[in-house]
Amino acid sequence: MLEILTYPDKRLRNKSENVRSFDAKLHDLLDQMYMTMIAKNGVGLAAIQVGVPLRALIINLPDENGDQSIKNLIEVINPEIITKEGSIKFNEGCLSVPEYYDDVERFSDIVVRFKDRFGSDKELEAKEYLAVAFQHEMDHLEGNLFIDRISIMKRKKFEKELKKNRKKKL
Repeated sequence: MLEILTYPDKRLRNKSENVRSFDAKLHDLLDQMYMTMIAKNGVGLAAIQVGVPLRALIINLPDENGDQSIKNLIEVINPEIITKEGSIKFNEGCLSVPEYYDDVERFSDIVVRFKDRFGSDKELEAKEYLAVAFQHEMDHLEGNLFIDRISIMKRKKFEKELKKNRKKKL
């Protein structure tokens, strides 16, 4: 299992680079990311969250029963949003910002172009929860976190709580 970097680790702020080799090393990374994400009860994970600054991410939304079947796994390499519209507010959390959730406004409908693990071109229309997951994970590729999208007042409160919780652990 891979270690997930947590805020305020500075590596989370690194901008990820395009994947150029669609080889066994990439496949192994994606497989390990999936196992790590499922073990941590996540729905998405970007490579930078495990310390690998590549434009690779995975998403696996739970079905109506709350199960995350591997057949619903979306592996996304070098993504770009080609259309975006609408608006949705969604209560987000993040494996790299544990135990904190807040409402974030995102586009409700997007179309994403990307490559799969073998380098084949893909295009996907994502709505609502899936659109939010894509935008959240793609933010990671740019070195951004969902807490960057909350109000300054909420961010200050978050930082204060984080410091207080750190002192408790020492």
